Parts: sequence; structure tokens; C-alpha cells
Amino acid sequence: MISKFQIAHKNLLRKKARTLLTLVGIILSSWVLVSLLGFNRGYEKALNRDIDNMGYQVMVMAKGCPYEAATMMLQGGAGLRYIEENVAKSIETRPEVDKVTPILMQAFFDPNKGDGGGIAGYFGVDLATFPAMKPFLRFHKGGWFQDATAAEAVMGYEAAELEQRDVGDLILVPEKNVQLKVVGILERTGTQDDGTIFVPLRTLQKISALDKITTIGIKVKKDADITKLEAALYQLPDMQVVSFSQVKQTILKLIATARVMVLSIAVIALLIAMVGVVNTVLMSVLERKHEIGILKTMGAMPGDIFRLVWTETLILCACGGLAGIGLALGFARLSDLLVRRVLPYAPGGELVAIDVRLALLTLLIIVAVGLLSGMYPAWKAGRIRPLDSIRGEG
Repeated sequence: MISKFQIAHKNLLRKKARTLLTLVGIILSSWVLVSLLGFNRGYEKALNRDIDNMGYQVMVMAKGCPYEAATMMLQGGAGLRYIEENVAKSIETRPEVDKVTPILMQAFFDPNKGDGGGIAGYFGVDLATFPAMKPFLRFHKGGWFQDATAAEAVMGYEAAELEQRDVGDLILVPEKNVQLKVVGILERTGTQDDGTIFVPLRTLQKISALDKITTIGIKVKKDADITKLEAALYQLPDMQVVSFSQVKQTILKLIATARVMVLSIAVIALLIAMVGVVNTVLMSVLERKHEIGILKTMGAMPGDIFRLVWTETLILCACGGLAGIGLALGFARLSDLLVRRVLPYAPGGELVAIDVRLALLTLLIIVAVGLLSGMYPAWKAGRIRPLDSIRGEG
């Protein structure tokens, strides 16, 4: 016995070109929809991971540091501004604070870097606090420094790759004529750490001939009021506070605007595809009025005709939705690259994250909207009167 699915399939194949064009519209709309939903999930997840990978939620630094430092130095300015280490100790006593880590950022001109030279960046970090605050850092080779005053360096993956250094090699600090032994190379993290050279804080202070720091990283307690802490930090004289929770919200607001625009395009594409579904199924019904009339004279009820035509809609939407999801999965990497080219900030990791649950949700949306679109043609088919269809009327 032939099922209604087989009959519906054969009916769709009668007009192959029309059915194909309708399928293309559904495929494109489902592709855009699942990619957008995947981006919404992937971007926020990647951004949260990047912020978590910072190891701290708040940074305190002297005004003008470090954002303007490189430009100032290239233009002959005084460079970085510094703060006293006792500021870090006073911040650590606040009840909202879990841990603090002092950091000294230093930039030296390296004549052998690139065409015409470039800036080599070094981070002086406290061995007692920095590794503990960033336990997610993994080593490709080697490990951390032997002690807090060692003439040693740990290189980010990209920094080591760029300078072609391995564990045991020596690197020369530009301008200072000081050699450091590479004791560790970090695994790739997809963050700014990949291009950083880490040195013991005391060692870099000695090389730079100063006893100050440039930045204080603050890890806030899990249930602490971060807003209250930020308000207190803003009272520190000549200091600026960077809260990564605020940075995150700002970035997400920018992305939300772009997401609304893209969602609007996806909705329009979906509506156009559904108009195509209505047109295809309705035209199929009108062309088969005579056949439908004969089916009714043979005992088919309006509900039977309704379900038969509705099945055609189901087949169209399910096939188009599955194909669109397949294309989105196949071109997810390309979508990721395109997104990175147009966004003002793109965190590391996967930006377009499509999993089985998201794919099923998209398929459900496409099928549900498609079935709603197919109700009118199916209702129209169910109302056809056998006598009028045989006479060729209405």
C-alpha cells in the first residue's frame, strides 16, 4: 500500500524546477538561522573564556598605562607610568578581594624585530601569585622560573615561534644587554599570553633599574560585590580601573546591535522561503484539483486531503532544513573567519558553535514555520468539492 509520504513525494517531483527553487530558499534561510544562533552561543562562550583566562576580573594601573605606552615610546615620549607596590598590598586587604598579582610591563626597542625594528614586550610577574591566578596555563615545554630573582624567561607559544627559541636557549633583552635563559614555553591559548615573554618581577625590576610596577591584577571573591570594589578603586588618586565585566558588557552590547540586524535578515529570508513554500504547495493543489476531486468521490475525507497536502509541506521544510544545517556545519570554519574579519573584537576559540541541540532547534523552527505556512494550501485542498473539480470550476 502506498503511503501518503510516497504520494506527497511524487507530487513534489512533478514540478522539479519549482520544488528545487523552493528548497533553495529554505536551505539558505535555515543556514543563516543556525549560523546566527551558533554565533550567538559561540561568541559569548568564547568571550567568557577569554575573560576567565585573564585570571583576574579587575585591573588597576596608572592613568595612561598601558594603552598609550607603545605610541608614546615610538614618538619619543616618556613611556610607561608606574605605581608603588604598596598600592597592591593595600588593595589586597579589601574584603571583596581574593588575590592580587603585581605586574611590571616593559617595552624595549628591538632593532632586529621586523623591518626597521620593533617593540619587544616583557611582563615581570610575581612567581608566588601569577601562576596560581592562571592555573589554566599549560606548558608546551619546560616550566616556571626556579626562583623570584632568576635570570630566566617563559615565552608564550607565538613569541617562541616568532623568535625561534626553545627551552635552554638564551634571549637578549634589547637595549639592556642582559641575557635570559628560556626555561618554559607555554601552549597556545588564543589570548594575548601567546605573544608575551614572562620574566620574574624582581629580575625585570633590576634590569629596568626601578622598584615599581605598572599594573595590579585583582581576582574578586566569588560572591563579592564587584561594583562596590570598583567604586572604592576609583577613589585611588591618579589611577584608572579596567573592569572586565564592564568590558564584556560593552562588547556584548555592540555585538547585540549587529546580531539584531543579522537576525532581521534571517527572519526576512525565512519569510521569503515560507512564501515560496505557500506558492509551491498552493500551485500544486490548483494543478491537481481534478485528481483531488476524484479522490473525494472515492471516499477521501477533507481531513485526508489536508494531511496529504500538509505532508508535502513537511517534506519540503524537513529536507530544506536538514540541508541548510548540513551546509552551516560544513562551512562553520569559513563563517568563523568571516566573522573575525568584520568584528571590532573577536575572542579566541570557536565563534560559531553549532551542536546537535542547536541543529535540532533550528530544524524544529523551520518545520514549525513551514507547517504553519502550509495550512492555507492544505485547507484550500480540503475544501475542494468533487463535482466542481470534475466540471473544472472554482
